Amino acid sequence: MKIESIRLKNYKTFQDVHLRNIPSFLVIVGANGSGKTTLFDVFGFLHDCLKGNVRQALDKRGRFSEVLSRSCNPKKDSIQIELQYRMEITGTERLVTYSLEIGERAGAPVVLKELLRYKRGRYGSPFHFLSFSKGEGYAITNEEDFNRSDEDLDREFQRVAPDTLAIKGLGQFERFKAANAFRQLIENWHVSDFHIQAARGRKEASGDSEHLSETGDNLPLVARYLHEQHPQVFKKILTTMQRRVPGIASVEPKLMEDGYLTLRFQDGTFQTPFLDRYVSDGTIKMFAYLVLLHDPQPHPLLCVEEPENQLYPQLMTELAEEFRSYANRGGQVFVSTHSPDFLNAIELEEACWLVKQQGSTRIHRARDNDQIAAYMAEGDKLGWLWKQGFFDGADPI
Repeated sequence: MKIESIRLKNYKTFQDVHLRNIPSFLVIVGANGSGKTTLFDVFGFLHDCLKGNVRQALDKRGRFSEVLSRSCNPKKDSIQIELQYRMEITGTERLVTYSLEIGERAGAPVVLKELLRYKRGRYGSPFHFLSFSKGEGYAITNEEDFNRSDEDLDREFQRVAPDTLAIKGLGQFERFKAANAFRQLIENWHVSDFHIQAARGRKEASGDSEHLSETGDNLPLVARYLHEQHPQVFKKILTTMQRRVPGIASVEPKLMEDGYLTLRFQDGTFQTPFLDRYVSDGTIKMFAYLVLLHDPQPHPLLCVEEPENQLYPQLMTELAEEFRSYANRGGQVFVSTHSPDFLNAIELEEACWLVKQQGSTRIHRARDNDQIAAYMAEGDKLGWLWKQGFFDGADPI
């Protein structure tokens, strides 16, 4: 399932933007405050809406009035999010659209509209398989019965709380195919909020161990899981670590006598391994990224902000290639960066930049800029062009 387009209206600095034909690997640059974090927050917002409800997700961000664009009227205007993604339905890849509109009524957030639609046949308009407004609506239970006309499909009418997504409840049931698939897509998004200090230290030897958490606080558990269940993957991670970090001979997830799990790093010049709290920030971060990017089951969407922090510039080309490899394995990747070295490893169609003007953010694609495309065709690299000021409004400072 790959996101094809994103349309945002009145979401913080994004008053009205439409990003189309999104590649599997997209790298975003822009000045501080231009909206890179906000773009990633859209995915975090939907994820939080699904875990709790819309009110809780908005409260986490300062309430409705703080998420709504500054120029808008909270009593009249609404936040709108639309995602288009491709998924296989009855053996055919189809373009599915999810639309969400959120407003505020009597001081409380309300889901004004929630739609899930796609074309059942080659022709005609997309059909609504889920349609809710202010807590009431329906979902189709036999959407895959393509021999029946739209009028003959079975609609199951339901009620949900006005500040709750319909896909949260209905998406739990297999009979609502599209809603179930989209819920699983959101649940498995990974919007990284990695903290080096959270990854260090002793950890309880229980909990989620198959996927690295957003903060990285379960790094020793995931390392042990890969070491035991996917030894070839773990061996590849170690080989890469040895090549990139001078002196590192091995990394061992070690269960201590008190029952806690920790990481021990072996320096080739010392006989005794040392604990992760004595390892540099860059070493911890590199190991965590390798664990994340070598996940045997990649997340359908991975968002990472500024992966270059604490890492040597010379490592950016390899790191960019590992993000691209992750995307090619089926996990779409969005990365924001301030590193020209990282951008030098990016292809023309993989790059975009954000510009904020008069309080509103606009998105520009590198491939749509004829001058940038011409320079790239002659052998220039995007990072160099960015440093030379060809990304108008997004200087790397």
